[in-house]
Amino acid sequence: MDNICVLVVDDEPIGRETLTENLTVEGYRVVEADSGEAAWRAIDATPTSFDAILLDRMMPDMDGIEILHRVKQRADMRHVPVIMQTGMTADSDVLEGLRAGAYYYLTKPFSADTLLAIVAAATRDYRGHKELEDEVKRQGQVLSCLAEARFVYHTPDEARRLAALLANTAPEPGRVVLGLSELMLNAVEHGNLAIGYQQKSVLIETDRLHDEIEQRLASPDLGQRRVEVEVRRVDGELRFVIRDQGAGFNWQGYLEMSPERAFDTHGRGIAMSRMISFDRLEYRGRGNEVEAAIRL
Repeated sequence: MDNICVLVVDDEPIGRETLTENLTVEGYRVVEADSGEAAWRAIDATPTSFDAILLDRMMPDMDGIEILHRVKQRADMRHVPVIMQTGMTADSDVLEGLRAGAYYYLTKPFSADTLLAIVAAATRDYRGHKELEDEVKRQGQVLSCLAEARFVYHTPDEARRLAALLANTAPEPGRVVLGLSELMLNAVEHGNLAIGYQQKSVLIETDRLHDEIEQRLASPDLGQRRVEVEVRRVDGELRFVIRDQGAGFNWQGYLEMSPERAFDTHGRGIAMSRMISFDRLEYRGRGNEVEAAIRL
């Protein structure tokens, strides 16, 4: 993890020192800031240096929400994960941070294991998003003239590669690829392979998610399932319809960022897709079909 850099922002010296020590021992590079103003100077000087920002909510000069707003207004840092550390756990306080873009949370006091799990989840997601954006750039807008198409895929790797390709049908591929990949991966993991929310939490915590996915892909029943993606330009929109062969799920609770899931290591993909990547997103029926659209 030597190349993963985390900006630690905390005005309390002991707390900042503890965070830095835990992260450094795990192999992260750490840049420290003892105030909101110092944090913003570091961000403004080297905005592309950070893979995550570990941000204290309450600081005297510039609080965490103000820094968060500033970070999310920068195009070069819009997708950098901000992990809010706070003792303010009321739903209204958490919701304020979620709406501002703090999709990862740590409740004070927290253990070293919890800290490392959340930082690992945030930086893993960010690196994955950057790889997708790089793949989109390599491929170029070769599909910008596509009017209608249908694709079938099977595995998470196929989902990521296909998402990078299909994003090039959009005017802003970098914006679309993040949400499209989340929806397409969900169709495999949660849809066809029937990995539930709580089960995925345990698999991530025990570092067994990849092995479980491979095992289910090799099973006689689940391994036969496929996901369909249809792409169509119609009525001034570019529409993606993703349809899996699973039993569906209760999708209503996942369209918005939820305070109840703010402290988990996953569960943000659908809401982030809706907020960042698409102008319209809706699930149908029992939840095994979703349509995401952008205005042209």
